[in-house]
Amino acid sequence: MQDRHFLITIIIMSENEFISQLITIEPGLKKFAYRLTMKKEETKDLVQDTLLKGLLNREKYVQNENFRAWLYTIMKNTFINNYRRRIYQDTERDETVDSFYINQAEAYCPDDPDSVYSTIEMAQIIDKLKDVLRIPLKMHIDGYKYKEISEALNINIGTVKSRIFLSRKCLKNLLKS
Repeated sequence: MQDRHFLITIIIMSENEFISQLITIEPGLKKFAYRLTMKKEETKDLVQDTLLKGLLNREKYVQNENFRAWLYTIMKNTFINNYRRRIYQDTERDETVDSFYINQAEAYCPDDPDSVYSTIEMAQIIDKLKDVLRIPLKMHIDGYKYKEISEALNINIGTVKSRIFLSRKCLKNLLKS
């Protein structure tokens, strides 16, 4: 059997053709970006990042391939990478023996007028919990690590985590009523 050698010719688009195609596809990219982000400002940023990456990687595009698919793939990968980066930045690592990751919600402002409950009302609701649930929760809110709570109350870390989980569940029920 003979070896067959194929010569693949890569034709690189001129810069003007490339930019023209970018301009043509931009409205479609905006729609796709909005479906991914659902926020106007993030949509603009994602489209801008995609177009910039497309321009910077122009030499990697092989003509006669689907230009639209190439750019949409860049956009999708950029969105995924940005999402992962945000999650990683919003995650704190607990350094206890039973370590795990905690995703932090957006910063809480106790004086936020849109808040349903004030800090005082929340404290009153927390005080309605049984001591066994209230004490670990309050310590956790005050910034104690699970290990510190465990040592202070002389209970296992797993028990601390369980009680904090249960106290949050009870709070949810109390807040519903």
